[in-house]
Amino acid sequence: MASTVTPEVRWAQRSSATDPENNFIYLTISVPDVPTSNLKLDLKPTGLVFTGHSDTLKKTYHVELEFYAEIDPAASQVHHTARDVEMKLRKKELDAHYWPRLLKEPKKVHFLKTDFDKWVDEDEQHEAAEDDFSNFGGMGMGGMPGMGGMGGMGGDFGGIDFSKLGGAGLPGGDDEEDSDDDMPPLEGEGEAGKVEEVKETVDTSKEAA
Repeated sequence: MASTVTPEVRWAQRSSATDPENNFIYLTISVPDVPTSNLKLDLKPTGLVFTGHSDTLKKTYHVELEFYAEIDPAASQVHHTARDVEMKLRKKELDAHYWPRLLKEPKKVHFLKTDFDKWVDEDEQHEAAEDDFSNFGGMGMGGMPGMGGMGGMGGDFGGIDFSKLGGAGLPGGDDEEDSDDDMPPLEGEGEAGKVEEVKETVDTSKEAA
């Protein structure tokens, strides 16, 4: 019998008082080996409900979040990989300041973590290099039918087709992992080789003498 667990959720944010494109929450739900057919998402202005089932791991992931402030679901974007469901949630209100927290209730939850790979401090966000959010190109939720509720654990996934949102290939496999093939040689490694070469030359000259 499959167990129900709460998945790890990571988040970061950007803020802007003038540019909606730079006023968003970056949210990642870690759900490995969950196919698109087993995902259900109910995204509302005030929060979300997510359910996903992994046949291989025999796990059902379920999480409900109530946001600190409202988002704009129609302007938000979703991307599904083989390991995660990633969301770029547009904040409804333009504001130069960060949300003080992700959730409405000021309590610590064990499954929610800061995404340090995406996080930039509020006073440094405009100086930081542009993050790579290329996965989200052209995947806005605007125009999608049935963005209403799922009706608890059931429903029709709110009309969201993850296979179309994230591409049929489901990126995020082993080929995305960092590779050591292009790593430069360790510092001093080249000099060590030269020392060995000189030593061999000296030894040979001694033998000849």
